[in-house]
Amino acid sequence: MSLVVTVPTARLADDIAPIPAGVEVLVWDMQGPAPREHLDIVVPPYMNTGEALGALAGVDVDLVQGQMIGYESVIDKIPAGARFANAATVHETATGEQALALALAAQRRIPEFVRSQDRGAWERLWSPGLADRRVLLIGFGGVGQAVAARLAGFEVDLTVVARSARTVEHDSLGTVDVHAIEELPALLPDAEIVILGLPYTPETRHVIDDAALSALPDGALIVNVGRGGLVDTDALVDHARRGRIRAAIDVVDPEPLPDGHPLWSLDGILIAPHVGGSSDAMHPRIARVVRTQIERMRAGEPPINLVRGA
Repeated sequence: MSLVVTVPTARLADDIAPIPAGVEVLVWDMQGPAPREHLDIVVPPYMNTGEALGALAGVDVDLVQGQMIGYESVIDKIPAGARFANAATVHETATGEQALALALAAQRRIPEFVRSQDRGAWERLWSPGLADRRVLLIGFGGVGQAVAARLAGFEVDLTVVARSARTVEHDSLGTVDVHAIEELPALLPDAEIVILGLPYTPETRHVIDDAALSALPDGALIVNVGRGGLVDTDALVDHARRGRIRAAIDVVDPEPLPDGHPLWSLDGILIAPHVGGSSDAMHPRIARVVRTQIERMRAGEPPINLVRGA
C-alpha cells in the first residue's frame, strides 16, 4: 500500500522530488474535498493553516506536518487521532536575519533615510548604531540561538535570558551564561536593545508589559520576532507616544494590525508584516522536513518535530 502525502502547492511537490517508490504525492490546497479517505501525511498551506484544517473533518489522517514553528493557534484544530509536527529547523535562520535587519534598520535610522529619499532630500543623521550596545536577548531556543549567532560579529554586549538559568556552549559565542526569566526585572534597566524570540504561551504573554517598559532606559529599542502577544500593545503605544521607547517589530497584537491603529503612525516604530520566515530559504528547508517525514514513516520510525502524538 502506498504512503499518501498531500502538499499545498506544486512547487513543494517538485521540491521534495524525487519521490521514493511506494509514495504518492498529491497537490491539495485544502480548499476542496480531500483526495483520499486516508492520508498518511498532510502538509497544510503556509498561511491560514487554522482555517484550512477544517478540510480534514471526516478524513483519516496520520500526521499533519505544519509549515510554521509556532503552533499555538492551530494545535486545537488538529483532528483527533492525528499526530502533529511543527517546522522546527525551517524558519530559525530567516527569523534570525529578520531580527538583525530590524535592529540595524532602527539603530541606523534607515526608515528616515527612505523617507528622505522619497522627498529627494540629502539629509545626514547621526545614529546610535549597533556596535557596543547592551543587548538583552529573551529566548534561547532555535530562534534565539539563530539571533545570537548573527549578533556575534557586531560587537554588542549580549545578555541572554531564557526560562531557566543554565550554561550552554554556542557555536558562535562559546560559553554562554543564560539568565532565568525571573531575573528579567533586574536586567531590563541596563538594556539598550531588547530582542524577543520566545514562543507564545500563557506564561510568556505580556512578558514585556508596562512595568518592563518602564524599567528600560529612555530610547531603548524593542525588537520582536517571536509573537505579538509577548508585548502589551497598549503599554507599547503609551511609551512610544511619550518618546521613551522605540520598537522594530515583525509581529503585533492584534495581527494583522488594523487600519488606523496608532502603531502605524507613531515615531520610532518600524513594522514588518510577520515575514520573519518568509524568505527563499524556506522552500528547500520545508522540503527537507517533508522528505524526512516520508522516509521515517516508510521505515516505521516516529516523525521528527513531533508536537502532539495521536
